[in-house]
Amino acid sequence: MSSVKKIVLAYSGGLDTSIIIPWLKENYDDPEIIAVAGNVGQADELEGLEEKALKTGASKLIVADLVDEMVDDVIIPSMKAGAKYETYLLGTAFARPIIAKSLCEIALAEGADAICHGCTGKGNDQVRFELTIKHFAPGMKIIAPWREWDIKSRDEEIDFAEAHHVPLKITRETDYSKDKNLWHLSHEGLDLEDPANEPNYDKPGFLEMGVSPTQAPDVPTYVTLTFDKGVPVAINGEQKKASDIIADLNVYGGQNGIGIIDIVENRLVGMKDRGVYETPGGTILYKAHELLEMICVDKDTLHEKEKLAVDFADLVYNGKWYSPLREALSAFVDKTQEYVTGTVRVKLYKGNIIPAGMTSPYSLYSENLATFDESDYNQKDAEGFINLWGLPTKVQALRAQGKLQ
Repeated sequence: MSSVKKIVLAYSGGLDTSIIIPWLKENYDDPEIIAVAGNVGQADELEGLEEKALKTGASKLIVADLVDEMVDDVIIPSMKAGAKYETYLLGTAFARPIIAKSLCEIALAEGADAICHGCTGKGNDQVRFELTIKHFAPGMKIIAPWREWDIKSRDEEIDFAEAHHVPLKITRETDYSKDKNLWHLSHEGLDLEDPANEPNYDKPGFLEMGVSPTQAPDVPTYVTLTFDKGVPVAINGEQKKASDIIADLNVYGGQNGIGIIDIVENRLVGMKDRGVYETPGGTILYKAHELLEMICVDKDTLHEKEKLAVDFADLVYNGKWYSPLREALSAFVDKTQEYVTGTVRVKLYKGNIIPAGMTSPYSLYSENLATFDESDYNQKDAEGFINLWGLPTKVQALRAQGKLQ
């Protein structure tokens, strides 16, 4: 431990990373600690972070602006893939590889001996951080205090913080474990640890990105999104970068109770875990993209893409963003998005996203072919098609009856 002179710490200012600074000072022979906060859109959580980091023993705080990198390099490619992990839209998993990549860049530039993170030994994030570190800084020492110290619970963490005069914004009664970025907010712990308990969505302060559907307005909100090759490029006719579109959708979605899910998911480490996720803007974006694909992507490609979306989501969830397979799947996805260009209109109403029309210059939908009125479609052609398509079925039946010749 005494050989570690300089540590780069993934610093959020939350309970875990707040107490890690004094713990590192005590247990690693007073090393220099550079706190690094990745700005991934957590907004007010960054306020007062520098003062807090310095007061608790860090030599400096570096805030890395990672919002657009996270959105453009991870979120949008995953959205184009339709990647969902057991209905979870991967909010925490999207941010981790980008934050860890930044930690590596800073650690190498600063000549650090180690990178430290505050992930628990029970969670997925330790894997996401460390696989990324192994990719970008394979020789770097990794320190994970939750796998070293004697602290066993969040209550004991608070005891440590109080003993070391570390200021906290939480109390023992309101200490949900939360993770926030531009894309989502997660809630875990306390009463949510029992799946029998209904989340108190209407309790003031529980939901932060919006309201519950029961508190949403009685009047619907219409939103129009424009895509170019699967990438969102405009909202309500106004061209904007993707991160700003997501920010706008968060407002519309939050106001209308969109994107709140309560799931028990299968963690990578083997246990089931219950969480409540708020993803208002992301839920709208995923849905609008799916609607546009319905008219722009052919059947075989769409069905294959839907199957591979599960594999894509597994890679993201399991920390393998920087892997050959994920890159190969992204190349496939990009090919499928060649003609996913057009505009989608949705109606937001009390937690629901209701399709309200989509158009594309590359649509495969032909009203002339699909109409119930007279069209160019020759219905007599169906007879020969069915005879050939059903020939194996007919042959099997004749065999079973002993009539096959």
